[in-house]
Parts: sequence; C-alpha cells; structure tokens
Amino acid sequence: MAIGGNVHPASLIKAYSQGLFPWNTHPEIPMWYSPDPRAVLSPGAFKCSKSLRSVIRKKRFELRHNSRFEQVLQHCADIKRKEQHGTWLHPELQRSLTQLQKMGKAHSIEVLQGEELVGGLYGLQIGKVFFGESMFSRVSDSSKVALYALCRSLPNDALIDCQQRTEHLLSLGARTISRSEFLKTLGELTHQPMQLELADIYSSKDQS
Repeated sequence: MAIGGNVHPASLIKAYSQGLFPWNTHPEIPMWYSPDPRAVLSPGAFKCSKSLRSVIRKKRFELRHNSRFEQVLQHCADIKRKEQHGTWLHPELQRSLTQLQKMGKAHSIEVLQGEELVGGLYGLQIGKVFFGESMFSRVSDSSKVALYALCRSLPNDALIDCQQRTEHLLSLGARTISRSEFLKTLGELTHQPMQLELADIYSSKDQS
C-alpha cells in the first residue's frame, strides 16, 4: 500500500489505526501492507480442541503478561521462514515496540515451563482491537495456549487482527473479511476503551 516513512511509536499507532502494518526486511525503507481479504479472530470464536483442553487441564504451562516482552520479540524475530532472508522484526522496530509496551500500547503473553520461556505472542492494542503481530512455540501447543489465553482475556465484542490468512489460523477459529469491512470495524472499535488483563485460564470456568 505504501513505501517509506518510519516505524517510530507514533507512526505505528497511526498506521495500525488505518489498517496498515510494516512487513519487510529493509529497516531503512518501511513497506506498509493492508491485505484484502483480512484474517481476523473474534475472541469467542476460538476453537479449543479436545487435545488443547487436555493440555490446559494438566496445567503444563505458567502464563505471564508483559514480563518478558523483549524476549518474546527476539524469539519471534529468530523464527526461520521459507523464502525470507533475515527478519522483518529488525532492531529499530523492536525498540519502537518496546517503547509502545512501556506506554501500555503493546502487549505480550509469555508461556513458561519453570523459568524457561517456551512460547508466546505479542501485538498492539488500540481500543478493543488487538493487532496480533507474531507468535512462537518452542514446545508443542505453547503458542496455542498463549492465543487461547489472549482470547479469554478479551471481551467478546473485541477483535484480534491476524493480518494474513493461514490454514493454521483458520483451524483455530479465524475467518476472513474484506478490507472495507475491516476498516469499518476499526473505526468502530479502536475508539472504545479497554484494559487488557491476563485471564486465569486454569479457573474452573475455563476448564469446563
């Protein structure tokens, strides 16, 4: 959609509010994308499989919120992706995201086994929209647990932006909508206040 500008915190907030996000491997020349259709996930639509419910019941993981934000960024940056050289999550972008986290505009959910970080996700929050950026998994099901925890932490009328359609996201309950519908939804939800607090997924309600 656009090339140029910068990835300073204020620029990122403005871009995401308009449905744009940076994605490339050239930090000096930001490239801005707005897919059509757009993949989104409503919190209540998350598909929790029997196997995932079993993992949750066994309490294999500890979940934390914003305790290791920079480590989550680095793990996401280190993921090797097909047909991609280097990482789009370059140091300048990581610095801006870290500033946004300190401002309460970016969040991470960390999944730990003992004190080892084995999975997690991060994204930006503007009003009732959580712009999911990336997640990683070093232990089976850890990223799914993080996404489940995010969905349980958001009200049902919130929206998670998944950006691009993948079979994995569709299997977890994501759907695609047109860019025009997505932008209309942004206009409605980004101005509604919301405070993100990590839900206790091990409560009796979540294990039922």
